[in-house]
Amino acid sequence: MKNGMDLHLHLDGSLTPAYVIRQAKKQGIELPVWDEKELVKYMTAPVDCQDLNEYLEKFDLPCSVMQTEDGLTDAAQDVCKQMKERGLSYVEIRFAPQLHTKKGLTQRQVVDAVLRGLICDESFEARVILCCMRMKDNEKENLETIQLASEYLGKGVVAADLAGAEALFPTSSFGNVFQKAKEAGVPFTIHAGEADGPESIWTALGFGAQRIGHGVRCLEDEKLVEYLREKQIPLEVCPTSNFQTKAVKGEYPLKKMLEKGLCVTLNTDNTTVSGTTLEKEFDIAENQLGLTREEIMTLKKNAEKARF
Repeated sequence: MKNGMDLHLHLDGSLTPAYVIRQAKKQGIELPVWDEKELVKYMTAPVDCQDLNEYLEKFDLPCSVMQTEDGLTDAAQDVCKQMKERGLSYVEIRFAPQLHTKKGLTQRQVVDAVLRGLICDESFEARVILCCMRMKDNEKENLETIQLASEYLGKGVVAADLAGAEALFPTSSFGNVFQKAKEAGVPFTIHAGEADGPESIWTALGFGAQRIGHGVRCLEDEKLVEYLREKQIPLEVCPTSNFQTKAVKGEYPLKKMLEKGLCVTLNTDNTTVSGTTLEKEFDIAENQLGLTREEIMTLKKNAEKARF
């Protein structure tokens, strides 16, 4: 995917089985199988995945080996090398520091370790988005993530995000966290309009989100579509992932979104969990969703404009 840009790429969902095996051996962690071809089945969501919650279960295995500084630096290198080899020129890799503190690391140590693994050279650049998490009683951890995003802004970190089970923990519960982000001058995107409807997008925009993660359900609200078009708020759509999580049932709305003048970008979400690549997503857009060459070029231009 020459000069491709992936703006919505999760670190823990895009790792190779080789990385997991390497780290499991180093850390003395038992795996269900030790063969790369067999292990990938434990890391990839099934085609008949029931919903976002079942999809999210596939992150447990990679996260188990991402609890040490070496494991995190190695993870960042693993994803960067994959993307560079596939010809991408720019990626924004997102992860939630609080998910990697189970063995005693602080969120700061987690961020430092990931930043050490980023590859940035004349042909490739990787930057980081720090995710807050939709969980119960974790506001303290989310506020710490925002504080770190503020401190590391421009030093490898480009933005913050809110990820996790959208239908279980509505966007509206996280107003305080993103008020702090706004006050600290941290730009942010928010996962919205995926498992939850258009109201979650309105809420994210009300908080001050500069981009929307997924946002595919925006078409259910004409006023929202008009607002997104007028403000040219970038939407980070991920077709394969959206089909798997059942965020979209039936026809995928990418062409319709472009026809309505929305600023849509095409991304992978999780290359391993979704069993995809950016090249595959563009192939789906062109050959299955009927996008014209011109519309494909628009997606690429939008990514250039939307990058943090």
